Amino acid sequence: MKIGVTSQNFRTVTGHAGKGRRFLIFSINSESTVEEVARLDLAKEMSLYAWDGNGERPLFELDYLITAGCGEGFLRRMAREGVVVRITTETNPLVAAQALIDGCLPEGVTASH
Repeated sequence: MKIGVTSQNFRTVTGHAGKGRRFLIFSINSESTVEEVARLDLAKEMSLYAWDGNGERPLFELDYLITAGCGEGFLRRMAREGVVVRITTETNPLVAAQALIDGCLPEGVTASH
């Protein structure tokens, strides 16, 4: 299972997922805990907001994406690709990813624009 977390500074969970270009990628290890396995630092034209619909997107390889906020268009586009987006108030990426696995990720209130 691959879990992505929007993190423009690679330290905290950030919002504006559609325009986001930096993501931490986690997977589950044999002890059922998450560990960081990669960092994505995409070029501006690789953001989902700027995407023209051509070519592959690394975000579409995720099972889940955790963010502090996103728009409805982002939610729809990711759902079409089979990626479940979760909006959260948790600010620590590792804690957020583990909370998702444990079924206790705090939910964010609304999507940002």
